[in-house]
Amino acid sequence: MTTRDETGDRTEGGAAAGELRAWLGRHREEMLADLAAYVSLETPSNDKALLDAGLRWLDGWLEARLGAPAATRLVDGGAPGQGGGRGEAGVYGDARLNDYPGLGEVPVLLLAHYDTVWPAGTLAGWPFTVDGDRATGPGVFDMKAGLVQLVWALRALEAAGLARPPLRLLLNGDEEIGSPLSRPLIEETAESAAAVLVFEASGDGALKTARKGVGIFRLGITGLEAHAGLEPAKGASAVDELARAVRYLHDLSDPDAGTTVNVGVVSGGTASNVVAGAAWAEVDVRVSSQAEADRIATALAELRPHDERAVIEVRGGWNRPVMERGPGTARLFALARKVAAGMGLELEECSVGGASDGNFAAALGLPVLDGLGAVGHGAHARHEYVSVEGMLERAALTAALLHALAARA
Repeated sequence: MTTRDETGDRTEGGAAAGELRAWLGRHREEMLADLAAYVSLETPSNDKALLDAGLRWLDGWLEARLGAPAATRLVDGGAPGQGGGRGEAGVYGDARLNDYPGLGEVPVLLLAHYDTVWPAGTLAGWPFTVDGDRATGPGVFDMKAGLVQLVWALRALEAAGLARPPLRLLLNGDEEIGSPLSRPLIEETAESAAAVLVFEASGDGALKTARKGVGIFRLGITGLEAHAGLEPAKGASAVDELARAVRYLHDLSDPDAGTTVNVGVVSGGTASNVVAGAAWAEVDVRVSSQAEADRIATALAELRPHDERAVIEVRGGWNRPVMERGPGTARLFALARKVAAGMGLELEECSVGGASDGNFAAALGLPVLDGLGAVGHGAHARHEYVSVEGMLERAALTAALLHALAARA
């Protein structure tokens, strides 16, 4: 049956959601087999050849599971071997955009990345394994299970004969290094979408309706070298300037405002008996509002050396904008919560310090629901795992939510 909530949105009742969940339960082993095959493909962000192989597999798997897309587009990240690791020389994992038809005119954008933080060879000592309700392996939680859940949610809708909105599925292979290649495509595609659903892992089962913005900066300090014993006054210590700058930067943190500033890597000097002529630091900044981002940017611009003979240079910038919980996201979460209630689930929301590609869409004013992926723990850690029962539950929730969005079209 269908019901109408206080905003006038039609949402699917428990009958359809129950049907979807039951169908997914009957296909549990097939879903797990897909997850096993996907996790058993290593797709580190810094290995273009492996990323290419992973995307070729995904292209074939998606066509086998969902049929050929109505349209497809590939953004080429470059050829393997052109650069070093972590996207050097402009070589990144390709981005794939597939269009699938549905009810209505305005599509829903679905975001999922296929790269992981795990280097090549990790599988040799940590293969995909299922133990009871837990499935583990490199990238299973962040975020390969999320894409498997989405695909099976779409299959469940098709099997039940239930409508879905037009869908645009965007897969990128550079999310873990900041989405330098795919960001323009994400922003371009989001602008024409009714809503954006992100299949990153959940936050202890909660959907993510707000994320911090992330700034990545590098401090370069140039001083004057001198003999530390004979002529120390002729030197201007870059290490001393770095120590003062670290204290200055850490003092910018404001936990009550959701702002953290962390100097995570430092280096400098050449020998203990030489006044250091150079030093540098890498800085991670997380903010919960644009106002805080502006405050930090101003503070970085005002950073000055203690010794006027030294020079401080700040490079870098904001890797991802703040994902604030706007009215559109609030309404979208209310719909998801109503759909979950129809399944007998109490859905929660949360704000997290980590960023995702959802930040880009939210900054454009789009309604964004993040964390629709796996229920589990351990992102970027050797103990990462997902709940198999959680996969079935989240796939059913996704299917029912998409059906409810089609009903609103």
